[in-house]
Amino acid sequence: MLGNVIAFRRYTPGGSLFGERWVGLRYVKLFLGDPTFWHVFTNTLLLGVLTLLFLFPLPIVLALLLNEVRSRFFKRFVQTVSYLPHFLSIVVVAGLIFQILSMDGVVNQALQAVGHDRIPFMQQPEWFRTIYVSSEVWQTVGWGTILYLAALTTIDDNLYEAARMDGANRWRQTWHVTLPGIRPTAVTLLILNIGTFMAVGFEKILLLYNPLTYPTADVISTYLYRVGVVSGSFSYAAAIGLFESIIGLILVLSANTISRRTVGASLW
Repeated sequence: MLGNVIAFRRYTPGGSLFGERWVGLRYVKLFLGDPTFWHVFTNTLLLGVLTLLFLFPLPIVLALLLNEVRSRFFKRFVQTVSYLPHFLSIVVVAGLIFQILSMDGVVNQALQAVGHDRIPFMQQPEWFRTIYVSSEVWQTVGWGTILYLAALTTIDDNLYEAARMDGANRWRQTWHVTLPGIRPTAVTLLILNIGTFMAVGFEKILLLYNPLTYPTADVISTYLYRVGVVSGSFSYAAAIGLFESIIGLILVLSANTISRRTVGASLW
């Protein structure tokens, strides 16, 4: 945390750990007036919204579906298959994406087989968000069901029995018993996801993007990498990183307050 002071001091590599001299809000004014920063800020928001919209509800849906499966063998098989991608290295996942979506990859071969022209997916900016979100869904949705499946086991069976006696069908039981039972877990994970809203996957984006896809792929974390690590503007990068952290803190506090007042569940 003390290192954040270089956002307000001029820092040079090899010099003082906390900067050479005080410059105040100079770097803050620089990035606030930088059109490139606002472009990557917009990209970060869009990718964050898309990721949250898909990665938050889908594990709940998958957990509810698995909870209805009566065959233990099939249930365990689906769980295992859905968990496995989480354990793959980001580098391996990126390699698979490049192989599948290359000009000679499986997808383009299928398109050519049905008479469609091949598409350079990894060179067209308009495809990047779809590729990124789809790969995140494939890699993380199965793993995200673990907490929800654990929460489902804590729901009292007597509640389902009472619902059936009142004439509730399976959908009504899910709506009035299951979902309220996992609500505290869902709210906690939602708040945590909102807290990392601005920190979309740096490693995967860094491996997948290229100058051709910068218009939609470049986010704050990759911009910080190029500005701070590659170009050596550590104070400027620290100012942007501090701004990103403040936004994340505001989002967490806001989500926690809204959750406590609306559904009665919160982190604190």
